[in-house]
Amino acid sequence: MSQHVKEEFCRPRLLLERCLPTYGQPMPFQRGPMLRNLTFLLVALWPGLASALCQGQDLIDAMSPQERVALQEDADAMPYPVGLYWQATRGDQTITMFGTYHFRHAQTDAHLELVRPDIDAADAVFLEMSNAEQANFQSAVARDPKIMFITQGPTLPDLLGEQDWSKFKSEMAERGFPGVMSAKLKPLWAAMMLGIGPCEAQNGAMEAEGIDALIGAYADGTDTPSQSLEDFTTVLSMLDDQPMEEQIEMIRLTLDIPLDADDMSYTIRERYLSEEIALTWQFAKATSLKYGGPTAEADFAQLEEVILTARNKAWVDLLSELEETNVFAAFGAGHLPGDFGVLYLLEQEGYEITRLSMPQ
Repeated sequence: MSQHVKEEFCRPRLLLERCLPTYGQPMPFQRGPMLRNLTFLLVALWPGLASALCQGQDLIDAMSPQERVALQEDADAMPYPVGLYWQATRGDQTITMFGTYHFRHAQTDAHLELVRPDIDAADAVFLEMSNAEQANFQSAVARDPKIMFITQGPTLPDLLGEQDWSKFKSEMAERGFPGVMSAKLKPLWAAMMLGIGPCEAQNGAMEAEGIDALIGAYADGTDTPSQSLEDFTTVLSMLDDQPMEEQIEMIRLTLDIPLDADDMSYTIRERYLSEEIALTWQFAKATSLKYGGPTAEADFAQLEEVILTARNKAWVDLLSELEETNVFAAFGAGHLPGDFGVLYLLEQEGYEITRLSMPQ
């Protein structure tokens, strides 16, 4: 599973903390008071510090020269391989787009400052999920825990088996999730949580507001509050449609990848900050194919279609039919490049695509 897919929903632990008590298991997170308070102080005093603390090895740099060359060639062959900040123009309409990294990082505040003028000038502002929609999502989970949790039948200890459950439980504990919560997560949500490095989880990455939420909050203070590119139930139905055995296998494959999770997070974050989005996507794909078993290629293609391609097409249909002439949209950077990326799909609709400069 790609890092982008694993990060699809912002601030997952806060959501779980709020919703699990309605499921009959009041279980606030229990870390040592010193660590919890130290983390709070670091995030409060310098919000960018949590990600800055989490260093690691760049796994792309660690590849052999031949592997790096092949990876770069695959990335360069994708339309619009590099860049976070773009404009698409057709007639009187301009769509300004910013590719986001859903968790907070050292440049989050600088990115918000960059796009504020675009939000101020926009007739319409779009996010994958507006702040209001996120609140609706949380309320929906509180009303209906089966959206995220297994509410009947076998839970993860039964579905994974003793050995894999023990490994999964240990990995989740490193990220601050107690066993009682981990056991009841739906498998695809569980796999998403594994995509967050333990260091980032321990240093507040899942609590701090990422750029998506900050853009939504800023837009909500203007005359053009943010709107959602899609109904959150669309993505949930896509996830729930995956067969249970395939979801369980996703957890097992993620556990079996012999790469350090913190190194994975570091690689994805740093390459995002250098705007190498297609390279990041190709790295995620190569890793999935290398360690995903005999059905990895088909599995990755299916997931790419569900999580990326189908949604991109729907977003472009929405954006290209708008009557507003000045539109701002922010969504995960992984949706930008590629033959079925938002940029190339807009080009096919007659838009002229221009990359905008980022502050160094």
